[in-house]
Amino acid sequence: APPAARGGRGGRCDTAAAAAGGARPVAALCHGPPVWVHGDVASGNLLVEDGKLYAVVDFGSSAIGDPACDLVIAWTEFYGESRQAFRDAIALDEHSWARARGWALWKALIVASGHDGNQREAEKSWRVIDEVLADHTKQSKREG
Repeated sequence: APPAARGGRGGRCDTAAAAAGGARPVAALCHGPPVWVHGDVASGNLLVEDGKLYAVVDFGSSAIGDPACDLVIAWTEFYGESRQAFRDAIALDEHSWARARGWALWKALIVASGHDGNQREAEKSWRVIDEVLADHTKQSKREG
């Protein structure tokens, strides 16, 4: 069975998130064994000391699911060359990165909709949406 999406979906991949990330065909991308994921890898949950990662905190969103959900930080915290360096260091396949774009888009759309009332975060989410769509376009051109 394909991995469960973060938050669970009865053993199914979150096809909406994968499709939003430009995944085609979605079913072919949701493979491999389910793994533990943090679910909210964000700058506020990473403790850094002397320029090195010291600890990861806040495991309230942990679940068994798609490891691509933990790559959202590529768009929320990294830009340009730093995003590429992160991507090179992680060294995952294109399918994982396509799903990660879907997760980033999903999360950014929720925040940008303004349901939490935090205007600063909503503005940041619009930047993330633009970055995800630009990455998708760039990847599509490489594949085309």
